[in-house]
Amino acid sequence: MSELPVYLLLFLLVAAFLAGFIDSIAGGGGLVTIPALLLSGMPPITALGTNKLQGLFGAASSTIAYARGGHVDLRKQFRFAVLSSLGAALGALAATLIPGDFFHAILPVLLIAIALYFAFKPDMSDIDRAQRLTPLVFGATIVPLIGAYDGVFGPGTGSFFMLAFVSLAGFGLLKATAHTKLLNFASNLGAFAVFAFAGAIAWKVGLMMGVAQIFGAQVGARLAMRRGSAIIKPLLVLTCTILAIKLVSDPANPLRLWLGITP
Repeated sequence: MSELPVYLLLFLLVAAFLAGFIDSIAGGGGLVTIPALLLSGMPPITALGTNKLQGLFGAASSTIAYARGGHVDLRKQFRFAVLSSLGAALGALAATLIPGDFFHAILPVLLIAIALYFAFKPDMSDIDRAQRLTPLVFGATIVPLIGAYDGVFGPGTGSFFMLAFVSLAGFGLLKATAHTKLLNFASNLGAFAVFAFAGAIAWKVGLMMGVAQIFGAQVGARLAMRRGSAIIKPLLVLTCTILAIKLVSDPANPLRLWLGITP
């Protein structure tokens, strides 16, 4: 695409900073950056590819911050990151074979369910609890499945990882957030590789937004490590709710037709 005007570039940088901040705590950064990229005039496929590029920087930045804080062991989680990345790459390749209408319709319902789960579960804190799946089973099934979803569709991936880590792996909220960022980085990387191969990335814009993502992610991760569940829980609930509302408000969402909602 042609060179962007300065005001549009500044708009994208601010959007990237905010997305990095939000994503490092509760996920959902794409809720900010994808609409911003589309508003800048990018074709949808280029917006998706560029979003994966700039999102890599924020996810990597917050992952490093959490690792330095001792909340995630990168060496122990490396194999899970690889599975997440492979799942996302396969998902991106399969994107043309899976009807997008299905995800557009079902995702708002799932996001509201996740928001209600985190909002009303009484013992939600930073303390680990009993796990329901062994690390081997969790890594071999849940991780690549969510990674594949990220490659196929994307929005809400962080929320799904959070739900899985808390409800199935037994992690406290802060530990779940730290591990989510690592696996989200890996799934972004897998999908990014496919978009890059397809030539669907605006490199200059994506790299500049990536720098803004780094700063936003550092601020968000440090705040999350200071406040823990006190900031993670409400922001996660809010992010899931806003994303669900945004998806349902789209006139093209088939869920509106199923519910009898007219434009």
